[in-house]
Amino acid sequence: MPILEASSLSKRFRRPDKESGFKGAVKHLMQRKYKNFTAVDSIDLQIEPGEAVAYVGPNGAGKSTTVKLLTGILKPSDGTVRVMGRDPHVERVANAHDIGVLFGQRTQLWWDLPVEESLKLLKHMYGVSDADYKARLEKFDELLNLGEYLPALARTLSLGQRMRADLACALIHAPKMVYLDEPTIGLDISVKDRLRAFLRQIVDDGTTLLLTSHDLADIEEVCERIVVIDEGKIAYDGPIEELKAHYITTKAVNLVLAEPADVPALAEKFPDYDWAAGEAASEVTVTYEPARFSTAEVLGDLTAQLLPRDLSLSEPSIEDVIRRLYAGELTK
Repeated sequence: MPILEASSLSKRFRRPDKESGFKGAVKHLMQRKYKNFTAVDSIDLQIEPGEAVAYVGPNGAGKSTTVKLLTGILKPSDGTVRVMGRDPHVERVANAHDIGVLFGQRTQLWWDLPVEESLKLLKHMYGVSDADYKARLEKFDELLNLGEYLPALARTLSLGQRMRADLACALIHAPKMVYLDEPTIGLDISVKDRLRAFLRQIVDDGTTLLLTSHDLADIEEVCERIVVIDEGKIAYDGPIEELKAHYITTKAVNLVLAEPADVPALAEKFPDYDWAAGEAASEVTVTYEPARFSTAEVLGDLTAQLLPRDLSLSEPSIEDVIRRLYAGELTK
């Protein structure tokens, strides 16, 4: 049975419809007009217990609105959502005990209290036992280096420290379902690596995760399934590897030859491949279609006849694929 299930989930907002400038503001004050804007449009989504699902899309696609619908912060305009069998908007208290939420640009810490005091307040709010609280703090310290700044006031923390503390706040009650909205925003590489390792660990321990992020390294390192949303609708829902296999239609071999590359002559000699000059005179990139030729065939063909000094393989990144999905260049 899915831990989360949304059916025909939609959310519309009413926005002021007014002309720009002072005249428009006065006119709108005297005669108010509004128009409806659909942020989430008939989404169907199921997540099984223990899954780690990436939920991605461009700015304004409806990601954060979807998370707010799934957590019960917003009420759907149409459709239904159930989390562990509950309507999260109606049964908000019961739902809150079983979920953890982190919005990257907001904090759960009390600004003028030490981090440890914020965690203790959450411990009492969620009814976490002393033994469980101690064990979880030790785990957070092991994976996030949390202990060193537990005595620090929240307002004195760096962004990376605050994000790690907020993650501890979201998980202190061992929620079954966790929503993370841009959890690595603004963090440096070392902190991101630590957070990703921590997320992989909690998923391995059985926590269900829905992750939204613009950093596709977060997605590839933590999740196996990806849901792409654009203009409020789901454009793709499936395994990341299947997305790459379905949409990556070309691969490339980067060659370093023993002498300057004559690209026109090479294109004439190997007409089944596309050729492009590299940065250096002896470098050349060969693009081929994996549906027609295996990588082994291409490498055997090129190395036998060209005797390159060096070579490397490359393919479009998941970022390139998603960008093309956003642009409407790809259809499933």
